[in-house]
Amino acid sequence: MGEERDESNKHVTLETELKSSHISTSPPEHESGPVATPPPEKTNCLRGGDHVGLEIVVTEKRMALIKAWEENEKTRADNKAYTKISAIGAWENTKRAEIEADLKQIEEDIEIEKAKQREKMKNRMAAVHKEAEEKRAAIIAKKGQDLIKVEEAAAKFHATGTLPSRLFKCFGY
Repeated sequence: MGEERDESNKHVTLETELKSSHISTSPPEHESGPVATPPPEKTNCLRGGDHVGLEIVVTEKRMALIKAWEENEKTRADNKAYTKISAIGAWENTKRAEIEADLKQIEEDIEIEKAKQREKMKNRMAAVHKEAEEKRAAIIAKKGQDLIKVEEAAAKFHATGTLPSRLFKCFGY
């Protein structure tokens, strides 16, 4: 009779240990991959000095602890991966924003440079036009002077009645 009482006390203490170990018996939130096989059916064989019932309880406790550890580790791995993936996403977004800002700055610089070069080209065109006008004006002025010289020479030749010597050089006189 003393053995039955000891086994009964052991059974009660194992149950209280299971309850006090803070193991959740609710179904796990996340199941990915193989899970430990369920323990064999529990039978009440604590009577008559049989230790089979106690072994079953110990085995069930061990399996429950293993399953809880497994779920905890899976959750930790998932959380760690999620944190790293989130950090990479944030890093990527930051780098993209930096690159887009650089690109926008480059485009603005290009537009400013285009405007400067356009202004330079307009100034060069104006300078070429001005120089062409000056050359035209110089040619017209030279033409005017040449016409005055020709008219003066023609008047002199008319007054003296002589022929210009250059006129006949091309004819061989």
